[in-house]
Parts: sequence; C-alpha cells; structure tokens
Amino acid sequence: MAKTNPGRFFEDYAVGQVLHHPVPRTVTNGERALYHALYPSRHALYSSDEFARSCGLPQSPVDDLAAFHVVFGKTVPDVSLNAVANLGYAEGRWLGPVYPGDTLRSESEVIGLKQNSNGKTGVVWVRTKGLNQREEVVIEYVRWVMVRKSNLDAPAPETVIPELNKALSAQDLVVPKGLDFSNYNFLQAGETHRWGDYAIGETIDHVDGVTVEEAEHMLATRLWQNTAKVHFDLTFRPEGRLIYGGHVISMARALSYNGLANAQMIVGLNGGAHANPCFAGQTIKAWSEVLDKADTDVPGVGAIRLRLVANNGGAPFELKSEDGRYLPQVLLDLDVWALMPK
Repeated sequence: MAKTNPGRFFEDYAVGQVLHHPVPRTVTNGERALYHALYPSRHALYSSDEFARSCGLPQSPVDDLAAFHVVFGKTVPDVSLNAVANLGYAEGRWLGPVYPGDTLRSESEVIGLKQNSNGKTGVVWVRTKGLNQREEVVIEYVRWVMVRKSNLDAPAPETVIPELNKALSAQDLVVPKGLDFSNYNFLQAGETHRWGDYAIGETIDHVDGVTVEEAEHMLATRLWQNTAKVHFDLTFRPEGRLIYGGHVISMARALSYNGLANAQMIVGLNGGAHANPCFAGQTIKAWSEVLDKADTDVPGVGAIRLRLVANNGGAPFELKSEDGRYLPQVLLDLDVWALMPK
C-alpha cells in the first residue's frame, strides 16, 4: 500500500467536500523578520510594537500578507499541488490580527467545479478559512485554480460555478478591536498623506522596482510551506520555476509604501488575477488606483479601496489592450480594501 501522497487531481474533488489541511503552524517573530528580509516592507504598524500600541493594539501584528501566506501555504498540498495556475481570488477578509505566538490552521470547502473543454484540466473553486488556536476565523477568502486531471477518462463533474461578489462593501470589513488612529504619528509612519488626501480615480506610480531573484523565491515558498510543483520542479516548467503569485503580491504591496505608507492594514480582498507568469530575473514595479473610499465608525479610521498592479516593464497605468486582455508586462491585478488614518 502506497504511503506517499501524489496530491489531488481534478477528478478527486466534489462540491461540498471539506478539506482539513495539515499541519498547524505557530507564528513567531521569525516569520516577521524573514518577511521583512524578503520584501522591502516598511509599514509602521507591522514594524513597531510601540507604534502599534499608540494605535490601540496590544503589539505589532504579523503582516497581513504574511498571515495570508501561512494560511494559503497550508492549502497547497490539498488544493494546488497539481495546479497548472492559480487563477483568482474573491471575498477575502482579514477578520482579526495575527500576533506572534498564535497558531494557525486552514480548512477549505469546495464550492465550484468546471472541467475545461480540453478534457485534461478543470477549474476548482474553494473557500478557505484560517483559524487560530481559539478556533477564531482570522482570514477567509475564495480562490480558484486550474488543476490537471490524472485519469483523462474520468467523467466530467456537473458544472457548478459559484456566484461571488465582485467587491466587498465597506460594511463587510472588520476593523481590528481597539484600533484607533486618533493620535496617529505621521512622522514615524513616513508620509503625511491622510485618507482625505486621496481622490477616487487618482493613480499613484510607486516609482521603485525590485528584480526577482530565484534564491529569494525559493526561500519564500519554503517559508510558507508552499509545495506546488511548478515552484520547485523544473520538469513542470522547463522555461523556469514559476514564481509564487503571493511573492509578487507581497513585493507589490511593499513597493506601494512609496505613496501609500499610511494604508496600514489590508482588511479586504475584492479580487485578484495573476495576469501573466513571473520568472526570476524580471523586475517588479507597481502602481495603484484609488477605486473607492468609505468612512468607518472607528475613531480616526477610514477605508480606501485600491487597485494594486505589478508589472514587468512598460509604462505605469497601462493595464489592458483594446480587446480587454491584460498586457504582457502585467503580472498582477489586485483589488483590496485598506485602513488609513483620516
């Protein structure tokens, strides 16, 4: 009897199936240090315990995307080990901060299936939850992936495509308990731009760029325990190891500090697309567009909806061609809600 696990293939999924992902992981300050070593991340709330306390939190949380990567990484052996590509995200919410010492685990429910016309692959939709040691859901999101079939003769399942919200409303967002930007220290944060200084439709070129190195990508995927074969095994992508999409997300988020230093916490993920593959040697640059703004009932805290785009070359603010397809230099198109001092 085989004791190894080849991972799930498309024909192994069924709508309603619940996947309990091993292995729980206790998050420490080591994850924070490595995250900041991998990405030029400088948002003050995630860098300083004292800054976080001045904003009403007990200490500095683990970066929102670091927590996301931990939860996401747990799901890979069950959801995307045999994936061709990670296609998109929707309805993502950060429901509570993750602090050093918290233990996270993940579980997912299959909510949609659609076999592709080639009969060799299919799309799987899952809703994933990340829970802490108190069984509190701290992160939830939907993602969909294209997964290979192992048995090409396996019958196609009934097509179920879930109805997903195109965007979260401001009322769907959860502001962390205790957060208060009334006495926000703009000098320590690094920029003076408040929520009211941004206008819907405004675009921001984040100016800086970072060239992706294969070594850092390998470190990142191991750090997040992301075992997807396309990130490790060159026989799956002879042209190069596919860079983990979350690596591109974190790099773009870190670059966005220049112009959005006060967009401190990501609390909502409306949607996202890895528009084109990223490989080592490409240089990531980023730009943002303000899509919406909303007030909150928390002192000094406003919500801002941002489109965050990462590209590899080309001018900023260019996204799609006339036929509606992403331009070849566009790597990421992400739609998020963030919290910002008013």
